[in-house]
Amino acid sequence: MLRLLRRRGIQTLAILAGLLAQPSRLAAADLPSRQIPDDASFRTTLRDGWFTEVPAKVLAKRPFIHTLPGGSRIEVRSEDGGAEFMVILARELNGSFPGWAQGSWILTRNKDDGAAARIRIFLRSDPYTYVQFRPLSANRSQMDVVLYDAFAVRAQPLPLAFDRLLTVPVEEALRAAGNAFPRRYFDPAVDQYRDIRSLIVQIRQMLPGLSFRDDGAIDEKGRYVFINTLQAQEGKGGLNCSGFAKWVVDGILWPLTESYLPIGPLKAPYGSRGSSLTEPYERIRDPFFGLDWTRNLAAQANTILRSAAYNTVEELEVRRFPFGSVITRSGGSPAVKPYPGFLLNAGFGVEGLHALLYTLALDEPGRIYLASVNNDRGPAPRFREHFHVAVLIPYFNEFGNFQIAVFESAAETSFTQFRNRYPGHYVNLVRIPVEGMFKPKADAAASKPESKPPARQTLFFYGIKR
Repeated sequence: MLRLLRRRGIQTLAILAGLLAQPSRLAAADLPSRQIPDDASFRTTLRDGWFTEVPAKVLAKRPFIHTLPGGSRIEVRSEDGGAEFMVILARELNGSFPGWAQGSWILTRNKDDGAAARIRIFLRSDPYTYVQFRPLSANRSQMDVVLYDAFAVRAQPLPLAFDRLLTVPVEEALRAAGNAFPRRYFDPAVDQYRDIRSLIVQIRQMLPGLSFRDDGAIDEKGRYVFINTLQAQEGKGGLNCSGFAKWVVDGILWPLTESYLPIGPLKAPYGSRGSSLTEPYERIRDPFFGLDWTRNLAAQANTILRSAAYNTVEELEVRRFPFGSVITRSGGSPAVKPYPGFLLNAGFGVEGLHALLYTLALDEPGRIYLASVNNDRGPAPRFREHFHVAVLIPYFNEFGNFQIAVFESAAETSFTQFRNRYPGHYVNLVRIPVEGMFKPKADAAASKPESKPPARQTLFFYGIKR
């Protein structure tokens, strides 16, 4: 039992289903970013009384609501932020003015001298995606593009004085950035995610019939077996994190193959990994199990759904990361730090995973991702071990809101839970295309759950219950 636990690492006996925490949204899609009603003329009227007036007088002003010619409403208000304060032009969203609705515009100023520090503009109704402008010199400013605490663009010089940005149309400011502005990250095509949304619905419908079982998977004959020995399970069959990922991939492939993947080949080494240090411990600790398992699943899926040309490690794995720095919030104080991006046989630091999945959803619609969680761990000698597998599905819902569905160990969790569970860890990602029908083994899913899962989550570390 101890060896099996070491092979599979952290396993969750029962994980409560959850959804990614999102701010409440209006039940309607955002406009394409180029079509956001412009408020430049209105901002011109606010320049003297709000943008350049002494801080104490601005903070004393009462909020008011203005209606643009097209009918869009804006609430103008100020908010004290300690050493800084904000002048907020908040667009209306679902009857309120949260400050991050599409088209909202925020000027941040220093409270001591009133100097402008930055302008933040929300091109989507999403508080975690925005464009930001900061002063650079007398005749130039600089632009940042922030997506879920990662910089898609950082300090891009613009040939516009910051003072002009107070009243210039937003589209004119963006045009000044030329090709440096990645507009694609603000304009999702929601129709491209229909198959993904359908897959998520079907997985959720089948989860009540699935159970967790350590080292459990379904073999090519449709039997519940143990991954290590391939012996049949007794009693109610179940899946662990690795077996559940296979269950998902089998369901994607079944409409084409009418068969389940055999387990043996999925455990075989895939690609170059390991060293002379890890080789003596591969049978004892199996440090690359999750890496090999997810790579093999992805290779089979891409070969069947696309072609054998896509089953190389370089094609299967996510390796590109369009960010060079991220915002961290340890201790509550945000700080910008470099982000190294992809690390061979490890993947990406979890602190940049949210932003990576956001960009993948836009750059590669129609894909889901198998994640192999890993970190330096274990008894001496410590080295990197891939100890947990999850299915991550980034997508946009029918209203254009970004979400991440997380499925692991025969249950659904939230991305927040997943990320917070693994601080300082790495996640290696492989891509699986989704096309058409989803038909996994359904006999277990058709049955009703025997009992509700316990409310308290239990995790195992190297066979020691904590």
